[in-house]
This record gives sequence, C-alpha cells and structure tokens, in this order.
Amino acid sequence: MNAKLSHLSQTMLCALALLSAADLQAAPSADGIVVYNAQHESLTKAWVDAFTQETGIKVTVRNGGDTELGNQLVQESKSSPADVFLTENSPSMALVDNAGLLAPLPKSILEQVAPDYRPSHGRWMGIAARSTVFVYNRDKLPATELPKSIMDLAKPEWKGRWAASPTGADFQAIVSAMLALKGETATLNWLQAMKTNAVAYKGNSTVMKAVNAGQIESGVIYHYYSFIDQSKTGENSNNTTLHYFKHQDPGAFVSISGGGVLASSKHPEEAQAFLKWVTGVKGQDILRTGSAFEYAVGVNSASNAKLTPLKDLDAPKVDAALLNSKKVVELMTQAGLL
Repeated sequence: MNAKLSHLSQTMLCALALLSAADLQAAPSADGIVVYNAQHESLTKAWVDAFTQETGIKVTVRNGGDTELGNQLVQESKSSPADVFLTENSPSMALVDNAGLLAPLPKSILEQVAPDYRPSHGRWMGIAARSTVFVYNRDKLPATELPKSIMDLAKPEWKGRWAASPTGADFQAIVSAMLALKGETATLNWLQAMKTNAVAYKGNSTVMKAVNAGQIESGVIYHYYSFIDQSKTGENSNNTTLHYFKHQDPGAFVSISGGGVLASSKHPEEAQAFLKWVTGVKGQDILRTGSAFEYAVGVNSASNAKLTPLKDLDAPKVDAALLNSKKVVELMTQAGLL
C-alpha cells in the first residue's frame, strides 16, 4: 500500500513539475521583446499596442530606415539586442538573412501568408505589401501618352518628364525586382538612361507633390502615398492619377514588407508569437481598417476596400529571396544615380 502511495505521489509531483514548466514558458518575460522597426511607425505601433494588450508581452520598438537598421543588424551580428526585424521592403531583410542572422520560422506561422508574399526558404515572411505605380499629372500628361512599361521610361522621349527618389529604399527595391526579372545588362542600361531622363527628388511624397504641382509630368512611387494623402486633405495629390502597369511588368512589382526573428533572439517563442499575431487575422485586419493603405498579405485577409485588389494588379512573380540590394547599389552607383 505504501509502495502504491509512493508511486502515486511521484506521479503527481512529476505532473505538477511539468505543469509548472509549461506555465513558466507561457508567461511573458519581464523584459519582453525588442523589435527593430523600419515599417511605418504608426502601423507598427497599432500592431504592438494590440498585441501587448492581448498577450501581455512587452514590446520595445527601435525605429529606423530599411538600410540603416539592416546594416546595423549585420554590424551587431549575434550580439544584437533585437528579437524581431520588420522592414518596409524586402532587400534589407534579404541582406540580414544573407548574413545568416535569421532563424527559420515554423510552418504553422509561414502558412498564414500566401506563398507569393514570402520567400521560398522560410526564414522570414511578408507582413504587408505595396504596389509600384506611375503617378501622373492629368493636366500635363494625357492618358493616351502613358508608358506601357516602366522600361519605356528609358526612351529619349521621356527625358525630363518623370521623377523618382533614387536614394530611397523604396525605389531601390523596384530596381532590385527589375534586376531579377530583366538581368544585369538591361537594368544597368535602364539606370543609365534614367540618369539622363529622370529628375531626382528625395522621398516618394516629394515626388508626388512635384507631380501634383505640375513641376514634373510624372513619377515612379508606391501606391499608398496617394491614398494616404487622399484620406486627408488631398492637397498633394488632387491633380494626379495612378497608372498601374500590370501585365507582369517590372513596373507592376509588388514589394513585400518583411518580418523575421533573429537567430540570436533571447526570447524566440515570444518573437514568433508577435509575427504570428501580425500575420494572423487580427494583425492583418489592422491593414484593412487602418490608415496605412498597405495591402494585407494574410491568407483570406482583406485589404482596405479603396485599394485596387492585389489580384487585379497582375504583378510579376519575384522570389523575394532573390532581391539583391548590394548589387542594386553597385549598379545605381555605376550609373551615377548614387
């Protein structure tokens, strides 16, 4: 009888120990996670606030640009305090991944996002997306004269008629897609023609403002700049229209905003929980209801109703893992744009 009681006591103690371990694992750590954030601050704040409210997991955010934070992570290497990296565009995520600093994500998290919006290797995933567009001033450029392809902007007749922000990570992501789709020679030729034809501004919003004011006929930007302005006063976009190249043109490129967990993270489970929440139903619904006007990429997630549906953009298929920011910078420097 005593032997039976002793065995029962040992069994209960083991069960209690396992339960305590599980409870300890599930409880949020006191210091939480650190997110290096290159996404729009307001969007990430909405995600972080809702995630923390639901899970109790503290999130400390360090904001910066794609290139800035990507290079910082590479420099910090395994000593980085970051648990999660969020980007506006994927080349900076590829930079960090190529340095061997990202951990593989569980299949259960990856499958929350459609395959078109995450790289094939599974070490990071899409959290949102934005479409390349050609913004033009309706009073300066008739719709009948719009270019059929972004590649047409290299032709002599487009000299002095279009603008871009070549130093920005947004535009460099577009060039990275062109490189993947058209190859090095065609991309360098296009960039050299751009040096002659295009007017350089600093920032997509500045490009749009210049087009709206009639300072330049047109420009290459991302779609959401116009939608955000239209949701406010429209004063910087009322004279413009967005042209979508479609037809799987390089100018129809849809750039993926990425999220990944650092392999050196001290809180990998909480970091994964954050990405799971952002790419899940509640996180993606913030894109539908909020003012970021970026596309939702979660499976069966709806984007803001004002946006042209992703399926109608006829974007080219580009494996985000192949986007090469380093090579793009080399080519743009060779062309005299940087």
